[in-house]
Amino acid sequence: MNSEELNRALVALIEKKAELHKLTYDDARYDDVEEELHDLEDDFNDEYGSFLEAALEKVHTDLGSDTDVLLPTAYLPANTSGTPSPKEGVWIDSEKYSGKEARLTLVPNPTRLVLTVGKAVQQEVWKA
Repeated sequence: MNSEELNRALVALIEKKAELHKLTYDDARYDDVEEELHDLEDDFNDEYGSFLEAALEKVHTDLGSDTDVLLPTAYLPANTSGTPSPKEGVWIDSEKYSGKEARLTLVPNPTRLVLTVGKAVQQEVWKA
């Protein structure tokens, strides 16, 4: 797995998602940008899905989570800053953080999974 290519694809995907988020539904470009985003998501999942799903499975197991692993594109943040907000990513249950809201986010630069628990805990749990 070429981690530089993975990171470039992840950045392009997040940037396209952010571009779409800035548009209103009545913008003439909305449908085109949305279609470009879906194409990028499909390509990303086809190219890196198996690799990232295996990593997600391991992280879920390590955290004692029985939450279903979703497609990697579900775990994207709103921007490429590398520091997800407490509401970004996918909610998971975790025996390790019982009773607290835990989320996994797939962030770039470098490509990694970040676990956010409330506003107090944010840690890298996997790196490409």
